[in-house]
Amino acid sequence: MEDSFQPNPYNELDKLRESVARIKEEVRKIIVGQDQMIDLLITAILSNGHVLIEGVPGVAKTLSAKIIARCISADFSRIQFTPDLMPSDILGTNIFNFKSSEFEFRKGPIFSNIILIDEINRAPAKTQAALFEVMEERQVTVDTTTHMMSEPFIVFSTMNPIEHEGTYRLPEAQLDRFIYKIEVGYPSLEEEIKILTDFQQRGGINDVKAIQPVLTVSDLKKYQTEVRRVYIEPKLVEFITKVVAKTRDNADLYVGASPRASIALLTASKALAAIRGRNFVTPDDIIFAAKPVLRHRIILTPEKEMEGSSANEVIDSFMKNVEIPR
Repeated sequence: MEDSFQPNPYNELDKLRESVARIKEEVRKIIVGQDQMIDLLITAILSNGHVLIEGVPGVAKTLSAKIIARCISADFSRIQFTPDLMPSDILGTNIFNFKSSEFEFRKGPIFSNIILIDEINRAPAKTQAALFEVMEERQVTVDTTTHMMSEPFIVFSTMNPIEHEGTYRLPEAQLDRFIYKIEVGYPSLEEEIKILTDFQQRGGINDVKAIQPVLTVSDLKKYQTEVRRVYIEPKLVEFITKVVAKTRDNADLYVGASPRASIALLTASKALAAIRGRNFVTPDDIIFAAKPVLRHRIILTPEKEMEGSSANEVIDSFMKNVEIPR
């Protein structure tokens, strides 16, 4: 069968790359370092995927997500998750209109293009479950009526890994709906010096309003289409499959990754290739995306957890045993 693939015109990818460079310029007005996090957030938007950002307080998780969102001329909504938050507080509810004598649906804050959920693990299980349908199917069902979300629909969520008082574990089904789990670490000494210097020069404020929009919704949709058209060779598709399969036949893991992880790794690799100016995927794109895509989709055995091992270490271990296509 003849290959019907038509590669992206390089001029379209050049435009995409120029837009990404402009977004990074806007981000650098306030954020110092965190290069991997910024690349992953941008590729998640281009992939129309949701992101879980984990890190200790004060490492610019929320600020970075707000700045990236502001670079797009789209509706933005922020939801602070708390233990008393109810599903209707997020999704919306039917309100009786006395004038029309009918119930009307009042949309919740989830009805937006880019949603920032701060401290997602502070809401109880029934509120977390309310996100299952909307994150996967881009729709909300309230009282048997389905309401579709407008595109793009992307959720950025932050989480603090060290504070457990008043928090709830995220269900595995919900974790699997995030294309990435980004782990944000501390800045280097040089980066922190620059953070303080820049903060002092800005007069002691982080003015997100200074960030200028770079993309319109139509631009973003066009670039998302270009990302889907990035070519990937059959041997690299097989490489992705073998990487994910290693999580299912692994003595160190209690639960492996599902086919949704394979799709996420494929999509993420295409987006990474696109922002790097290529219309084809390389093994390096797949390797770069492997940890953020897989780390939240696998569960270590109790023995491995007692040894103090991490998901990243297990991923590093089995990635060495998968032959890289040449």
